[in-house]
Amino acid sequence: AVVFLTDRPGSRPRSRILSGLLRERAAMIQRLNPTARYSDSVEHGGVVHVVEVPITETDDIASQSREVLEALEASLALAGSGKDRLLMATVYLTDIAAGYTAFNEEWERWLPAGSAPARACVEVRALAHPGWKVEVAVSAALREDD
Repeated sequence: AVVFLTDRPGSRPRSRILSGLLRERAAMIQRLNPTARYSDSVEHGGVVHVVEVPITETDDIASQSREVLEALEASLALAGSGKDRLLMATVYLTDIAAGYTAFNEEWERWLPAGSAPARACVEVRALAHPGWKVEVAVSAALREDD
């Protein structure tokens, strides 16, 4: 977006300055707590990307789903977004036949009405830890600065 302002004769057009500032901001990538393998979240272009996994390895799919969704909510809030701002979600289940219904029950309880993102749900052979049954990756719009 370009904002047009009245320019003074002989000065650099303000619209170009503002456009440049917007491009600079859009090009910035912010990583929260980066490690060699991952960051807690990554922000770019007004969107935050987050992946969460369960805390426990022994709980059932419903409990692990609640853990993941609670962690997602906290990570989104920390980034300046929320579950009502989700754009896309990818759900990974190790046993879709056994876990799909249980995960969806937790998801529907957690997600505000009318804010469902685009979503994919896939079965994977395994996740990074043997006891994990679910992992969720989301992208969400950041809240506008007030």
